[in-house]
Amino acid sequence: MTARVGVVAIGRNEGERLVACLKSLAGGASGPVVYVDSGSTDDSVTRAEALGADVVRLDMEAPFTAARARNAGADRLRQIADPEFIQFIDGDCELAAGWISRAAKFLAENPDVAVVCGRRRERYPDASLYNRLCDIEWDTPTGEATACGGDALMRAAAFFAVGGYRAALIAGEEPELCLRLRAAGSRIWRLDAEMTTHDAAMTRFAQWWKRSVRAGHAYAEVSSLHRQSPHRIFARETRRAFLWTGVALTALLLAAALSPLYLLMLLAYPAQALRLWLRARGRLGGDAPGWAAFMALGKFAEAAGGVKYFWTRLRGQKSRLIEYK
Repeated sequence: MTARVGVVAIGRNEGERLVACLKSLAGGASGPVVYVDSGSTDDSVTRAEALGADVVRLDMEAPFTAARARNAGADRLRQIADPEFIQFIDGDCELAAGWISRAAKFLAENPDVAVVCGRRRERYPDASLYNRLCDIEWDTPTGEATACGGDALMRAAAFFAVGGYRAALIAGEEPELCLRLRAAGSRIWRLDAEMTTHDAAMTRFAQWWKRSVRAGHAYAEVSSLHRQSPHRIFARETRRAFLWTGVALTALLLAAALSPLYLLMLLAYPAQALRLWLRARGRLGGDAPGWAAFMALGKFAEAAGGVKYFWTRLRGQKSRLIEYK
């Protein structure tokens, strides 16, 4: 059997979010839905099977990553249906009605496009500042893009031709895959269309901090993997995180060793937040001050993630998943 569109959903202990995700897929795909479970301790597997999903349980002996789960789902989908397109979706997301048909039509009409994505929205943006920051993060320009997120419709042949996701990456696997797809001559496209709603479920600062640490780890690892690439993916983000953290550390050391006047260097941070706010106030309105402050603060978390990656690599160890919920 050959199905035009199959779905790969991934998750771990998503509970009701997974049920909502799988129910949202009904009628959207012409092929089967594969659910890949990464060691859930709740009833995710039972629920997925009850909703008709073909379930793949990842071997718990190997480290869990979203990239590994998506690859396993794509491999299973190819075994049972060999679809032309694959819709990837995270288990904490719900698919928008009509998305797959619109995205599949775009891929069919544009054979040089390998990945198409749309607008992912936070389901509860007013539940916390951190959820709102996620919603802002996903409001990206439409048209040709350099990368997609975890939810996207992909051309199966292009995906498998470049070897799928890099399974060992604990984060940043989507931009890394898109880089290889673009190097192979494909394009990535973001449509002006609703694609998914997401439940970040972030209510605490510690969750936001850990998510930012994970982002910094991804910046450092992916930029290291592709340091010879002309695209220099994530190199600037990594440099910025270390630069801004280095300024603070230098100020504190000089203040302790020479003079407290060196603490004036720390004024660079409110100045940076002010600059970001002035640039974003027209676009973000009342959300601009909080966004700007957390953008500046996030550089410290990103630097911590970068240090974590390089320290792990120096010790010859493998990175472990960084989960924020």
